[in-house]
Amino acid sequence: MTAPRRAATPANINQSVTGLVPYQGGKPIEELSRERGIADIVKLASNENPRGPGPRARKALAEAAGELSRYPDGNGFRLKAALADHLDVDPSRITLGNGSNDVLDLAARVAVSPGTRGVVDAHCFVVYPMAITAAGGELVTVPSANWGHDLEAMAAAVDETTRIMFLANPNNPTGTCFDEAALFRFLEAVPRRVWVVLDEAYAEYVSGPVGAGGRYPDGVRLLDAHSNLIVTRTFSKIHALAALRIGYAVSSAEFADLLNRVRQPFNANSLALAAAEGALGDVEYATESRQLNDEGMDRLTRGFEALSLKWIPSAGNFVTFHVGPNRDAMAVYEALLDQGVIVRPVANYGMPEHLRVTVGLADENDRFLKALSRAL
Repeated sequence: MTAPRRAATPANINQSVTGLVPYQGGKPIEELSRERGIADIVKLASNENPRGPGPRARKALAEAAGELSRYPDGNGFRLKAALADHLDVDPSRITLGNGSNDVLDLAARVAVSPGTRGVVDAHCFVVYPMAITAAGGELVTVPSANWGHDLEAMAAAVDETTRIMFLANPNNPTGTCFDEAALFRFLEAVPRRVWVVLDEAYAEYVSGPVGAGGRYPDGVRLLDAHSNLIVTRTFSKIHALAALRIGYAVSSAEFADLLNRVRQPFNANSLALAAAEGALGDVEYATESRQLNDEGMDRLTRGFEALSLKWIPSAGNFVTFHVGPNRDAMAVYEALLDQGVIVRPVANYGMPEHLRVTVGLADENDRFLKALSRAL
């Protein structure tokens, strides 16, 4: 008789993984439809561009569909060349990823090892702590200031064991932003032996002054002066290619070489590579998307004001709001689901009294505000 296979025990698995909680994305439309029998659903939970991909991305995607039997270019030569031209950097400094999540994780795998530390903000994107912990590092969480990064406190948290720090500008889920002067002071204060990952997933949505009225910093322009800086961006947000999973990092050529040593082969698929190249050249589409986002943000915040709700001013394509005193955020979330409106609970970001809503199309924003009024 064959002995039963023994299940994995803490003695024979990576101990760093045992405390991790699987990433929970926004509730899918199909799931809500199955659960509650609702057909007309609006999803405003995952910071997607509600317009869908632009015309150049769609055209490139259709043209690439005929080559699905072929492996993609593992080096992403064409997209790297287009990005290099767009950003005015050498292609050797670009690392492509299966979404920017991929390059965030790769950076942690290169920099972090057991006995070292990674520093994050208290209200940071949940992938940062996951990446640090999965790599065996110790997580250091610095309290936020006014829902945003306390850059001085984060710099002060660095010790001899610190190897990596994650910043997001704008930050998710709070939407807060720091300006160029604040980032420059931070980078000057952090030792060059510490890698600083600057996540600019929502950079293309920023319009107008940020922080204390300063200028939004372009991280790529700071790379030459700060060799320990890694800038990550994505095609999932303003370029509306979230389903294809394509993002990238820009860093020193030396760090890019290290990222490519741990990067999985063919981590960016052919359709994603082609669509991203098309999207990169569609400046008009991105400009229109930013303008529509500004209009939608204004509509949402005026709606919150009419409902006497407080919100966190956001530079991204989403806004996080407080459900009000003596209300349960999850109860409000469930009441919105009952009306076919999906937003995002952010308790796992350390914000149990808030919900986050993505800026949608005009009719979607109006429907959300009407549903929210009823839910309250």
